[in-house]
Amino acid sequence: KTNLFNRNADLLHGPIFKNLFLFMLPILVSNLFQQLYNTVDTMIVGNVLGDTALAAIGSCGSIYELLVGFGIGIGNGLSIVAARSYGAQDEDLLKRTVAGSLVIGLCASFVITTAGFFGLRPLLQLLDTPAEILEDAYRYIIVIDLGVLVMFLYNLCAGLLRAIGNSVMPLVFLLISSGLNVALDLLFIARMGMGVQGAAVATVLGQTVGAVLGIYMNLRHNPEIHLHVRYMRPRWQTIRPVLEVGIPSVIMNGIGSVMNFGINQILQGFHETATGVFGIYFKLQSLFCMPLFGINNATISIMAYNYGARKPKRITRTLKLATAVGVVIMVLGMLAFLCIPQVLLSLFNPTEAFLSIGTRALRILGLPFPLAAICICLSASFQALGKGSYSTIVSLSRQLLVLLPVAYLLSLTGNVDNVWWAFPIAELASLTATCLLFGKLYRTRIKPLMGEGNV
Repeated sequence: KTNLFNRNADLLHGPIFKNLFLFMLPILVSNLFQQLYNTVDTMIVGNVLGDTALAAIGSCGSIYELLVGFGIGIGNGLSIVAARSYGAQDEDLLKRTVAGSLVIGLCASFVITTAGFFGLRPLLQLLDTPAEILEDAYRYIIVIDLGVLVMFLYNLCAGLLRAIGNSVMPLVFLLISSGLNVALDLLFIARMGMGVQGAAVATVLGQTVGAVLGIYMNLRHNPEIHLHVRYMRPRWQTIRPVLEVGIPSVIMNGIGSVMNFGINQILQGFHETATGVFGIYFKLQSLFCMPLFGINNATISIMAYNYGARKPKRITRTLKLATAVGVVIMVLGMLAFLCIPQVLLSLFNPTEAFLSIGTRALRILGLPFPLAAICICLSASFQALGKGSYSTIVSLSRQLLVLLPVAYLLSLTGNVDNVWWAFPIAELASLTATCLLFGKLYRTRIKPLMGEGNV
């Protein structure tokens, strides 16, 4: 049989470092291109429509992340469970998993879209969206809400391709859909005067093209997932594993949005410069976190595939290698934040006050980077081995139970520099929880495979 999937990485037998690198590289390029696309998209809106339009789109940020998080969550769930099915050579389970994911996504898309149609305007008001940008914000996010189904299909197809070691085609889909999005931005906003609604329509149409390409490639070149009507009947035993990974992913996106909102509220009690520094910190840390998340995604697919094939030694070797590489990357990030914070901040044309606060902040915020690398890499095993709830527990503990309360208590000292120490404290707590949960996962999921004599 010759098809697209004969050219995938050999996740079962190939060299682990080579597979990890080759699988991670397209994901890293995708992340970098996504950042570049977001910047260009923002530039078009800002230059053509002005600051008010940017503020309107920015006010929808947390809602947008939640809507996109649904598609990513189900896509991740399918990717991991499908990888285990491929590794176990269980074609029947694979077909039922894909069918179950499709049913879940279609039903959830309908519910989310309907709820958004009636609830988005009240939600924007609840979030204290300024009256002067409320209408623009609503016109933008309602179109995004109507495109939830497309986002789901796009991520579903990309997840299925990544499950069997093909991270190149999802990159191709992203390049095409993002390029089309930028072109449509220029057409709808600059030429047709559609305003912020034009930006939303361009986003949905770009993702529609990506989804169509994903469906075509899977149906044309992946006969293993061709579905018969008998597979469309939902079965809890096949749907549950997808939800066990997908729902925690959606929840973690929501937790991140709540954390960002909470920290910004705390920092606003000092000076607007502090909130600006926090925003720049996230942009700078993404330079180091993007390759780390690329490694994490590659690790999940390789580990899930080998877990299905019952090869515990390849699971542990992959995890050790990924963690080592991740720590190296984040040590470099820590050194950059400690040694050249002024150089990093100078990229954003800072004022003296911004530079003063930002320099002290980066030196504190960069300290826990290596700890974060260990947590992120170990959490890959939670998702790959069917314990996505562990990732939710760690994220909830770090961001809501430790970070926000500690940041608030430190803010009572009246010194904004003290607030930044909440991040290293939260990372230490996160590392502790991660190691405890990984120990339990190793004893219950990996060690029994070694007892069976598998390699």
